[in-house]
Amino acid sequence: MLETLFQYLQSSDAYLIYFALLMFPFIENFFPPSPSDVVVVIGGALIARGVVSFFPVLLLTAIGSEIGFLVLYYLGIQTDKKLLHAGKLKFINKDALELAENWFRKYGYAIILFNRFISGVRSVIAYFAGVSNLPVKRTVILSSISSLMWHLLLLLLGIFFGSHVELIDHYMHIYGTLIAIVMGIIITVVVVRYFVTKKAS
Repeated sequence: MLETLFQYLQSSDAYLIYFALLMFPFIENFFPPSPSDVVVVIGGALIARGVVSFFPVLLLTAIGSEIGFLVLYYLGIQTDKKLLHAGKLKFINKDALELAENWFRKYGYAIILFNRFISGVRSVIAYFAGVSNLPVKRTVILSSISSLMWHLLLLLLGIFFGSHVELIDHYMHIYGTLIAIVMGIIITVVVVRYFVTKKAS
């Protein structure tokens, strides 16, 4: 499937490739199963073959990802926190909201700086950054740096190892699984500590 996608993009018009490389990272914010990271790696392989140029691809992938982040961040800002704290929005638990706010209060900027590297929860981070009212200027700067660093890494993988896209996809799945396990452990520890502290107080 990935090889088919690679061949299709390679034979496409450059403007269509640029558009795809802008849209996939954007869409991934709203549909996390989207294979945007692998598509960006394919973009790196296309750079190596001279089909597209490095800097436009880097900028477009980073911009697409950042716009998606900012849309979710804006939605978080617009969320009525009174409704959340009152438990009116059933899809967000009140305790989970307090926990997220405490987490962002302590580690917010580090989380934003590395949010693109934490696959599977990028959308959640963007949304709760808005809910937690992290300052716009610093959030935009750090999330933009995160997007540039992550997509630079993916493009370099594609440039140097693009002939093995399937293998890269395999290792990226392993990376995503490891990240999910680590995040699960961290969240579990934080949740347990939160409720133990809350109960003790």
